[in-house]
Amino acid sequence: MRKAKFFAVLSALLAVVTLVTAGPARAELQLSITQGTAEPIPVAVPSFVSLGGGATQGYAEDMARVISDNLRYSGLFRPVNPAAFLQRFGSAGEAPRFPDWKGIGSDLLVVGQIRPAGPGQLQVDFRLYDVLAQNQMTGFSYATETSNWRRIAHMISDVIYKRVTGEDGYFDTRIVYVAESGARGRPTKRLAVMDQDGANNRYLTDGRDMVLTPRFHPKEAMITYLGYYGNKPSVYLLHIDTGRIERLGDFQGMTFAPRFAPDGRRLIFSMAQNGNSDIYTMDINTRQLQRLTSDRGIDTSASYSPDGRQIVFNSDRGGSQQLYVMDANGGGARRISFSEGRYSTPVWSPRGDLIAFTKSYQGSFYIGVMRPDGSGERLLSSSFLDEGPTWAPNGRVLMFFRETRGYGASGEGHSARLYSVDLTGRNLRPIPTPTHASDPAWSALNPNY
Repeated sequence: MRKAKFFAVLSALLAVVTLVTAGPARAELQLSITQGTAEPIPVAVPSFVSLGGGATQGYAEDMARVISDNLRYSGLFRPVNPAAFLQRFGSAGEAPRFPDWKGIGSDLLVVGQIRPAGPGQLQVDFRLYDVLAQNQMTGFSYATETSNWRRIAHMISDVIYKRVTGEDGYFDTRIVYVAESGARGRPTKRLAVMDQDGANNRYLTDGRDMVLTPRFHPKEAMITYLGYYGNKPSVYLLHIDTGRIERLGDFQGMTFAPRFAPDGRRLIFSMAQNGNSDIYTMDINTRQLQRLTSDRGIDTSASYSPDGRQIVFNSDRGGSQQLYVMDANGGGARRISFSEGRYSTPVWSPRGDLIAFTKSYQGSFYIGVMRPDGSGERLLSSSFLDEGPTWAPNGRVLMFFRETRGYGASGEGHSARLYSVDLTGRNLRPIPTPTHASDPAWSALNPNY
């Protein structure tokens, strides 16, 4: 039995237990996601068994739906139509009739059950089976508050993803973004946070002041962003738990594009002075500034490598907007983008192997990736305006925002939406939000907020 305590801020996840079954070792189904594109694996996700009658029936159906949707939207799994299911389970411990599941074309089977575990509590058990090898691949038991049922579904999805692919999942994560409403000429912009699939949306600011470019702290319940409080732009910290907003001092010039360093103790951002923009870092505790660039060009949109040793940024120091990589102390800057077009908003992958970027060329905008040395450039999306990529914590999926061109004098028909795309460029899908949305940023896995 393995127990794990999850994030006191939720006061919800009470226990996690690995369910182990004995049996002969066999070659199990595994999927490699490092070798180009792969045919999605067919997976059956029946509605979880409700052992609490009507009190848990809705959760049982909803959890199976969320898990199925997560796996489908990853592009690596293809849920089998429930109308084809031949076996109805009475509990998660009931043995699968593997020939029945193989007969409908399923390679994987997810079986779960839910029962009451006290006032306002649920006990959730699930097991993942390899239909072809006819054995159990993994299983867990979770006790949680009923309000956290969706998060448990995301956690189960992550377990399945990792067990089959060998890579960490990304379903139990959050997205912070800028929610825009109102007239195009005078929009109301608020910070909002939601689950990675668009659920549980809530607003963090009231819209009285403009906000831009939010970014998560790598470890704490904190966001940094550019805010225009009192029409004066500055860098701010927002503490998600309390809603407290903290301004990081008075700067001599306009500041923009703040982002946390991997250790979470520093911010990196650009500051404009006398018509020139350079990159600075700030120690969050001491408020001490360090200037990293002093070129005549405009240097901005800096992002650290995951080990904190290098920084990628964009600059027009060579005559056009291109990507550069420098050492963390500001030395050794070298250009890495050399194709036609202009490059902006670079962000280093959490895996360290790729840099994502926005590219504009011949009237279109693209989201692309390249290696840190500039080789292997690939474009994953294209439209009138695709911009602002952010990485899922496993480094396999990107999110960005797409604007559509408006029409008429007041811009009727304009929209801004969030999209995700995997590294193949084939699995492009919109992310639902209540309003127009831009500037997304992905949290770490299992965030404590």
